Amino acid sequence: MNYPERPDPDVLLASLQHAQAREGRGKLKIFLGMAAGVGKTYAMLEAAQQQLKDGIQVVVGVVETHGRVETEALLRDLDVVPRLQIEYRGHTLQEMNLDAILQRHPQLVLVDELAHTNAPGVRHPKRYQDIVELLDAGINVYTTLNVQHLESRADTVRQITGITVRETVPDSIVDLADEVELIDLTPEELRQRLGEGKVYVAESAEVAAKNFFRVGNLTALREMALRLTAERVDHQLQDYMSLKRIAGPWKSGERMMVAVSPSPLAERLVRWTRRMAYNLGAPWLAVNVETSQVLPENIKAQLNHNLSLARELGGEVVTTTDENIVDGLLRVARERNVTQIIVGKPECNVFVDLLRGGALVDRLIRTSGDLDIYVVTGDMSQVKRGARPGDVYMRLAHTARVHPFIRSDRREYIGAALVVAAITGINLWARLWISPQTVGLILLLTISLLAFVVGRGPVLLAAVLSAVLWVLLFVPRIFTLDLAGIENTLTLGLYFIIALATGFLRSRLRAQEQAARYREKRTAALYALAHAIASAASMDSILKSAVKEIGKVFDAEVAFLLRDEGNQLAYDAHPDSTLKVDEKERSVAMWAFLNRKPAGRFTDTLPMANARWLPLITPDSVVGVMGVRAREQLSVDQESLLETFASQVALAIEREMLEQARERTVVVSQSEELYRNLLESVTQEIRAPISTITHAAASLDDSQLTNQIETRNALVEQTRTAAERLNRLMENLVDLTRLESGMLKPQLEWCNVGNLVRHAIQRLGPYLAPHEVIEEIAPNLPQAQIDSALMERALLNLIHNAATHTPPNTRVRVSAKVEGTDLVLAVSDRGPGVAPELLPKIFDKYYHAPDARRDGLGLGLSITRGMVEAQGGTITAENRTRGGISFIIRLPLTRRAPPVAEKKDKINV
Repeated sequence: MNYPERPDPDVLLASLQHAQAREGRGKLKIFLGMAAGVGKTYAMLEAAQQQLKDGIQVVVGVVETHGRVETEALLRDLDVVPRLQIEYRGHTLQEMNLDAILQRHPQLVLVDELAHTNAPGVRHPKRYQDIVELLDAGINVYTTLNVQHLESRADTVRQITGITVRETVPDSIVDLADEVELIDLTPEELRQRLGEGKVYVAESAEVAAKNFFRVGNLTALREMALRLTAERVDHQLQDYMSLKRIAGPWKSGERMMVAVSPSPLAERLVRWTRRMAYNLGAPWLAVNVETSQVLPENIKAQLNHNLSLARELGGEVVTTTDENIVDGLLRVARERNVTQIIVGKPECNVFVDLLRGGALVDRLIRTSGDLDIYVVTGDMSQVKRGARPGDVYMRLAHTARVHPFIRSDRREYIGAALVVAAITGINLWARLWISPQTVGLILLLTISLLAFVVGRGPVLLAAVLSAVLWVLLFVPRIFTLDLAGIENTLTLGLYFIIALATGFLRSRLRAQEQAARYREKRTAALYALAHAIASAASMDSILKSAVKEIGKVFDAEVAFLLRDEGNQLAYDAHPDSTLKVDEKERSVAMWAFLNRKPAGRFTDTLPMANARWLPLITPDSVVGVMGVRAREQLSVDQESLLETFASQVALAIEREMLEQARERTVVVSQSEELYRNLLESVTQEIRAPISTITHAAASLDDSQLTNQIETRNALVEQTRTAAERLNRLMENLVDLTRLESGMLKPQLEWCNVGNLVRHAIQRLGPYLAPHEVIEEIAPNLPQAQIDSALMERALLNLIHNAATHTPPNTRVRVSAKVEGTDLVLAVSDRGPGVAPELLPKIFDKYYHAPDARRDGLGLGLSITRGMVEAQGGTITAENRTRGGISFIIRLPLTRRAPPVAEKKDKINV
C-alpha cells in the first residue's frame, strides 16, 4: 500500500499546542517497550481492568491481541467499539472508528500500536493523530509504543539493526504524555517468549531470532528504552525542583541551532540535535540559508522534507537569505542568542574548498567567536539509496551554484561558437595588418563581452575554441599547437581565467536577479492583497479581492465560508468563490473550523479532499475558513505565504465583522432611544384625548349643566374632536404596521378623482375652517385605477398637515390634473415651509422639523409615502417661491376607463 510516510508537521504541532492549551485536555499514558512481545498490550489491558473496577468508563478503540490467549482473556468485560471497514485495492482493512469514540465520549479509551499507519480514506494518515484528537476532546488515552518507532531514534536503530523503521512517531507525542510506563524484559526472556511462539508464529519467529531479535540488537534497544525513561524522569525531577524552589542543578541556558541543507544526510543531523536539546532541556532551531541560486525541484523537495522533519520533532524552523552561508548562519545565531551550532562533517574536496575560500566548517569555526560548533557525521547509506553524495550543509547546498553553467541553453553554445568563428574569420582577413598579440586581445575582448549575454558554459566553450583557433592560426608556427614563447602561453592562460571569472560573475548576477524577482513578486503579492482588502468598503469587496489575489498568486481555485451570527459556519460559500464546495468539502471545512487546524488535501487530516482548508484565525476567534485547490503541492515558501495571506484576510474579515457589530450596536442603541421616545409620544398622544374625553364626560354628568345648551354642545364637540384624534393615532399606527410588515396590498379599482378630493376636504372641514380652501380640479378629469381608501388617507394626511402647520387666514390649495401620462395631486399651503437641507428627511418616521408644531407622532408623511409608493406612484415636497410648501403626488395612468357619470353626493368607486 502506498501510505503517506509523514503527515504535515505544521498541523501536528498545531494539534499538540492546541491540545496542551486546552483546559479540558485528556491525559495520555504510554506503555513503552524495547520491542514487540515484551507485554505492552497485556500491561495496558491489566491497567484498564483496574480502571474498570474503580468505576471508570473504559472502551476499546483498537487492541491487537495477535492470537495470544492470555491477552484476549483481558478483553472480557471491556466495551469494544466496532471498527471501520475500509475497502482498499480489493481488500477489507479494519481501522479504529474515531467518530464513534468521539460520539460516545468515554472517560478512557485503549488505542494499541501508537505508530500504526491508517488506511487511506480515514481522517488522519497516522494513528497518533487520532489520539491527539481524542485528547483534544477531553478523553483519556492508554496506548503502546516500541522505542524504535521514535523519530529521533530512527537513525540509531538503523545503525544498530540495519533495518530502516518506516512507521515513526514524533518525539513531541512522548513529550505530550502525562505518564510513560516502561515494560521491561531481559533479551534472554524476550527470546524465550519468541521461541515459545508468544510473539510470532513459528516460521516468523525463527527468521526474527536471526535478524532483529539478536541479543545485541535487543540489548541496545533495551538500553535505549531505559535511557529514554531515565531522561524523562530526570526532566520531571527538575521541573518539580523548580516548581518547589528546591536548590539544586537547573536546566542549562543553552540554545541549539542546526544547519539544514537539501541533503538527505541532514535528517540524521536534525534527529541528533533533537536528542541533544531534549537531554539539555534546551530549545533548538533549524536554519536554512537561501542563496540567490534557484534550486532544482528535486533538491527543493528534499529541503522541504528536511525542514518538515525539524518541525515535526519540535524545532523552530528559520529561513534566511544570504550569499555567504557562514555569514547567514552566524547572523541568525547571534540574533536568536544561540550557544551551540551543529553542522555536518564535510567530504574532502580540496579544489572546491580552495575556490570557496576554505571548507564551510573551517570558515565557520574561524568566525564563530565564542559559539560552540559541533560537527556530526552523516549516514552514507541514505546517499546510496539514490541521493547525491555530499556533506550536510555544503555539497548539495552548492550543487546548483557550482554547476549551473552545464544547464545553459543549447542555442547559447551554438551562438558563442558562431561569434568566435566570425571574429576569427575577420582577424584572418586582417592578419596582414595586425599582430598575433592584437588578435589575442580581440578574442579576449569577445569572451568578456559574451559573458554578458550567455552563461558560464558557453563562455568557457568560447574561451577554449578561441584559444585553439588562436594557437592554430595566428602564432608563428601556424597549424600546430606549439605556443613558441612565454607571451603566448600567458595569453592562453588568460583566456581561461577571464572566461571563468566573467562567467562566474555573470551567472551570479543572473541568479541574484532571479532571486530579487522572486522576492519582488512575493512582496508585490503581499502588497496587492493588503492594499485590496484595506481599501475594500464591505465584506463582499474584501472576499472578492482575496479570491482574486490568492487565485492569481497560487494559480488555484479559492472559496470562503464565514461564521454566521450564531457563531456557526455558514452553509454556503461566498458568491465570489471560484472553488465549488460540495457536501464532502463542506464537512472538511467544518472540521477545520471547529478544530482550528488545517485539513484537506496535502495535510494530515482528511487528505483525500479536493482542497486544502485553512481556518481564518484571529487572536479572539475563528471568523471562517478558506479553501484553496492548487494544481500541485505548494512548497514551504508558498505554504508560508498562503498562511500569511490567510492571516491578513482573517484580520480584514474580523475588522469588517467588528464594524458591522458596531453598526448593529448603534442601530440597537438608536432603536432603544427611538422606542423610549415613541413610547413617551404615544403615551402623551393617547393620554391627551382620553383626558379630554374623561373631563367632558364628567362635566356632562354635572346636573348644573342641564339647561346650559351651549356648554353641553361645546363639551360634546371636544369629546368628538378628542375621539377623532385618538382614532387618527390608532389608524396611523395600524397603517405603519401594515407597511413595515409588507401586508399592505392595494386594491386597485376605477375611481372618480374629483369626488375623492372633495370628500377628503369635506371630512376635514372643522380643521380647515380658519383657512381659505381652494379647489383646483381640472375639467374632464379621467378616472384613475387606484386604491381609493389608501389615496383618501394620503390626501387626508397632507391636508391635515397643511391645516395644522399653516397660520390662520392663509390659503390651502388642493389641485388635481393630468400631466402627460401621470395623474398629479398637489396640496400647497402658505406656511413657514421647511429648510432646504431638511426636505429629504420630512418623510422619515417620527421626524419633526425643529421649529414645527408637534402634533402627533410624526408618522403622517411617512405613511403617506408608503401608501403612494404601494400604488406605483411617487411623492415629493418642495418649497414655494413666496412661502409655504407643496406636496406633489404623481400616479401613472396606465389606461383609460370607460366614461362614467359623475355623482356629487358620494365617491364613485
